[in-house]
Amino acid sequence: MRIVSVAAVAACLAACGGPQTSQANNSAANISNDARPAPTASASAVTNASIFDPAPSKDEAMRIHHDRHEGMEAIGKDNKIIKQELNASVPNLDLMRSTAAKMSTLSEQASGWFHAGTGQELGKSGAKPEIWQNQADVAAKLSDFQKAMKAFSQTANGSDVGAMKSQFANLAGTCKACHDKYRMEMHH
Repeated sequence: MRIVSVAAVAACLAACGGPQTSQANNSAANISNDARPAPTASASAVTNASIFDPAPSKDEAMRIHHDRHEGMEAIGKDNKIIKQELNASVPNLDLMRSTAAKMSTLSEQASGWFHAGTGQELGKSGAKPEIWQNQADVAAKLSDFQKAMKAFSQTANGSDVGAMKSQFANLAGTCKACHDKYRMEMHH
């Protein structure tokens, strides 16, 4: 059985755009991508781990908790950039492509963001405890998100803005499916 990345959960939880986007994501949209920290080596080191493996130590659990928060924020910011470009009269395709590539990378890194013991027990988190209680459903939603992210990224490498809008709508739907069930509103 293929191990599903938590990247989709992360992106699903953070990247959904539209009228029900959280206040946290709305305020995050005002922050420049340049202010975003680069992905850490430790974040990518867990990419191939099972999404629900237990955290090996308190320090590692804290790092995972932090990486999830930062990754979700970054995906939310990227989502807003793409949405803004798709709504522009003349979208900046280079910006959309580079932003989609960042989102794809983060979505893959998210496979290491949901180890057991990295939820609210460590502090403020938008991740509901139900994530760890419904692992099969979360893994399926994550897989759906990753497939939609891959499809959008491939489409963004072309020049058909209509196709990009369609793929982005599909992507946003996978985000919403996860947000509605597994994400709490966070007010910063």
